[in-house]
Amino acid sequence: MTVPAHAVPIDVKEQGVIWLLPPYSWSIRHIARKLDLSPSVIARWRLELVQKGLLPENEKISSVNGDEWTPERRFSVVLETATLSEMELADYCRRMGLFVEQVKEWRVISIKAHEMKMTENRRADRELREAKSRLRDLEKELQRKDKALAEAAALLMLREKFNALWDNSGGRLTPLPVRQKIISLVSEAIRNGARKTRVCQCIGVSIRTLQRWVDGEVINADQRPNAANRIPRNKLSEAERQQILELCNSPEFASLPPNVIVPTLADKGIYIASESTFYRILKSTNQLTRRTREGQYRRPDALKATAPNRVWSWDISYIPSWIKGQHFYLYMIVDIYSRKIIAAEIFTSESGENAAELLQRAVWNEKCSSRNIVLHSDNGGPMRSYTLLAKMYALGVLSSYSRPRVSNDNPYSESLFRTLKYCPWWPENGFRTIDD
Repeated sequence: MTVPAHAVPIDVKEQGVIWLLPPYSWSIRHIARKLDLSPSVIARWRLELVQKGLLPENEKISSVNGDEWTPERRFSVVLETATLSEMELADYCRRMGLFVEQVKEWRVISIKAHEMKMTENRRADRELREAKSRLRDLEKELQRKDKALAEAAALLMLREKFNALWDNSGGRLTPLPVRQKIISLVSEAIRNGARKTRVCQCIGVSIRTLQRWVDGEVINADQRPNAANRIPRNKLSEAERQQILELCNSPEFASLPPNVIVPTLADKGIYIASESTFYRILKSTNQLTRRTREGQYRRPDALKATAPNRVWSWDISYIPSWIKGQHFYLYMIVDIYSRKIIAAEIFTSESGENAAELLQRAVWNEKCSSRNIVLHSDNGGPMRSYTLLAKMYALGVLSSYSRPRVSNDNPYSESLFRTLKYCPWWPENGFRTIDD
């Protein structure tokens, strides 16, 4: 018996046989790489096991290394094992030289790839639908703009032709030839793309008027001139009209208007016509011209001071401060008869409360409460305030105000303010405080 030059050790062969048998069932190439032997040696070992009935005769498709499987073969394995149970899947993997985990991983990858493809398809479908929708919107917008442009051009041309044809003033009868021309222009504008409502707005004619003009294919003429003029049954006769004119021009009613004449006649039991009829008949004969009596001049009542503490005058004057835009306010009450300054005080605000306080102090100092003193002032806010009016009523002081738009009705207070502000010692830059 001849021994090969490179005999394989018994323990190495035993290890290789173990890897060929279940539960390992490794491929020939994988065992050859592990044992550093030729694949033909491992194939001979496997043939011996097949002859002994320890392995099936069919060849394995591939090795345990999943990298050697093409995507097509992996997908076919996934399809073949999709309906297998766990035990059938384990038996299949042993026969095919695969691990169960590999097949499950390939199945997950296939599902994800299918889901990704479906997601991409759905995204592509959605983008396609959106693109089609945008295209439809653009087409609609383009059609709308085309129609609007055509309508604008048609209306512009219609307006020019209509203005040259007819002056559409209200209340005028439209002759039949003009109606025919207008209907022709309207039909032309509608054919050119203008809407009927816009056409009617352009020429100032309602749709109902156009419908009334056209009866089928016939254009009707205006029938108003042919209408019978119905005479009202309550129309006054010429004798009654003449009676009203004679009555209005009679010496008794010559200077009275109809709204006085008719009630006067009614008190006497006479009724000829209503007030509006009187006015209408007078207007028709040009006898309703406005008549006014010459107004008499009435001299305004003037206040006259015959003794001290009869008529007072008061006012408020602005006094500038050191700060620009800020002022002090000088309240002053003057007796017109004696030119005496009854009371004067400077405040930092302009209000009716300050005026009421100053007036009460002045009345108490002069001991003239309830003597019906007349207090004259202009029409400013503090002068008209309810606080001051209530205080005047309590002290028995009567109010008097300047006439509207008359600037010299309160000259005494204004004169004293002028004298004060033109004093040589008046500061040019204003006062810093009230004490100054």
